[in-house]
Amino acid sequence: MTSGALALIAAVVFAWGAFSAKLERADLTAPMAFVGIGVLLAGSLPADAGATGVTVLTEATLAWVLFSDASRVGLRELRGDAGVYGRLLGIALPLTVVAGAAGAWLLLDAPAPWYALLIGAALAPTDAALGAVVITHPAVPARIRRLLNVESGLNDGIVTPVVLVALAGAASAPGHAGPNAITAVLQLAGGALIGLTVGAVGGRLLRIAGRRGWTDDSFAGPAVLALALLAYAAAVAGHGNGFVAAFAGGIAFGHVAGRGGPREVFYVEETAGLASLLVWLLFGAFAVPLLYGRVDVALLLYAVLSLTVVRMAPVALGLIGARLGGRTVAFVGWFGPRGLASVVFALLAVEELGERAGPAVAAIVLTVLLSVVAHGVSAGPLATRFGAAGRAAAGAAGGEPAAAARLRRSPARGGPGAGGPTGGTP
Repeated sequence: MTSGALALIAAVVFAWGAFSAKLERADLTAPMAFVGIGVLLAGSLPADAGATGVTVLTEATLAWVLFSDASRVGLRELRGDAGVYGRLLGIALPLTVVAGAAGAWLLLDAPAPWYALLIGAALAPTDAALGAVVITHPAVPARIRRLLNVESGLNDGIVTPVVLVALAGAASAPGHAGPNAITAVLQLAGGALIGLTVGAVGGRLLRIAGRRGWTDDSFAGPAVLALALLAYAAAVAGHGNGFVAAFAGGIAFGHVAGRGGPREVFYVEETAGLASLLVWLLFGAFAVPLLYGRVDVALLLYAVLSLTVVRMAPVALGLIGARLGGRTVAFVGWFGPRGLASVVFALLAVEELGERAGPAVAAIVLTVLLSVVAHGVSAGPLATRFGAAGRAAAGAAGGEPAAAARLRRSPARGGPGAGGPTGGTP
């Protein structure tokens, strides 16, 4: 990378930090801005930056995001909504993979079923960071924000074995078998176990060290940053699922770290935020140009369906009987943005398949690009409307008796309370 390009990127990051609040009030999110900047810088960045370096940065960023998001999840709330999480991850997610693969097979003329499965699985996981406005919006009930956060934290790890199976099938000779279902389950369980162990032990050690004055406060944040990477890397080294490990490690750390945990995790959040900006910039610089000459009606139609029907219909089916209400189900279904996990899977496809990954990568990149724009533009307005509609519904449910009582007490209406001790302004 030239010094001029580096200086320009640093200036853009600084400018975004200085004016981010004003820009976000105009419904311009960080991913939208930095993808656009990446597209503009595409010609000035060296082509030999390579998929490997981008993959490492993206995987580390995703691990930090998962760890920090999970550390905010309370175990009590997690147990309370376990049934809903089971519906989203055990019913809606598999249906989304199947629907996405079927759509890719029918619309995109995939050269083999493995490619269709790769596309469907790579685009199934959601990204809470891309919908951060919704996750942090005070108008959205805390329970709904937590549902979206936990779902996005776990679904990428769950579909990772499916993506690996699809890549093995696409890269191998006919008849070669990829990892089987038992191996996939063991990877998920192993990742969760390793992540819980690393997060719990690390959180406990940091808590004890802090209580005894052994920890320099200025370095506690970097220590947790390393702990998140340790959970991910240890799981990968142990043939477990690194993304599940990062999320499980965050949950365990948040549970045992004590009062200092949130302060230390804030450092991880800030680092992940900066790294995310760079990932989206590189996505715009290296991934978006892959679409040139590839976008047609079928590809565009598939991307739109992936963000709507392929996601929202399975969510609606999975949440039947969950008593969330139609408005909430539609809100949860729509805010399933595609982001870092899908980018990681696209990069893995490029590494494994080379030029043969072109059609699959194009579908993934276009869908993520549309998601960046569509979910970025709609996050703020829809979150505000969703919160207002919820308050209005709550008021309507209990408002009539209260209103009637006020009318009875109001002297202006001549009710029994007029002139009495309860008269006057209600």
